[in-house]
Amino acid sequence: MNEILQILLIEDNERLRPAMKTGLEKTREVKVCGDYPTGEEALEHCLGGALPDAILMDVQLAGAMNGIAAAIAIRREFPRLPIVFYSIQDEDEYYRAFRRSGILSHYAYVKKSNYLLPEMIVPLLKDAAVGRSFIDPDIETRVHEVRHKERHAPLELLEPVECEVAQMLALGMTNEQIAAKMGFRDKRTISRFNGLIYTSWGLNDSATDEKVARTRAALIYNAGQLIEWNEDGVARVKNADGEWVVWPL
Repeated sequence: MNEILQILLIEDNERLRPAMKTGLEKTREVKVCGDYPTGEEALEHCLGGALPDAILMDVQLAGAMNGIAAAIAIRREFPRLPIVFYSIQDEDEYYRAFRRSGILSHYAYVKKSNYLLPEMIVPLLKDAAVGRSFIDPDIETRVHEVRHKERHAPLELLEPVECEVAQMLALGMTNEQIAAKMGFRDKRTISRFNGLIYTSWGLNDSATDEKVARTRAALIYNAGQLIEWNEDGVARVKNADGEWVVWPL
């Protein structure tokens, strides 16, 4: 890593973005190598080969992707590229997206009002760039609240690419179609992803019969909750008290 941190700044407020760039560069510890209003442009910058040491990115952005979706897209191409998120948003959907993102290291996620002064954000950028992670306590509390609300949600047990495969499986697509859609040349790659999904969702016994496992995985995905089947084929789900009860179709 260079002595001066090379960062990408992603902020859709046209007044705030240049002010942030000026403030960060005045520290003489940071050089903003690119600044954009959308996650799509951040991805294109990285695909162009000019990788930064870290990305500083708002969660709410002007493009189709929010900051977390942009981070998933970027880190799919460049695993564990360091990212520092900041946000003033306090809606469950953002914390749900972050929780499901699979972003587990080389990052920080902070509230804009708490950390956005240059002298506070630069240390977080440096930490992320060397692999350390941090969640603002206010953010962490909200992430745990959302996790508690959806403690039985099956997608939280999967990594991002596995979620994509599960969605297409639930749409009835074949392994060949999923492989083509995701750009994999070998359909056996999808079979391996299917196996990981079955294991995560407790379908190991069903996996001996691919058709049964596939059908049950699709039902779990579309129901949005974990389902288990007993030896008689009776489907059960967990109620609010955490008890397994017959699935009320």
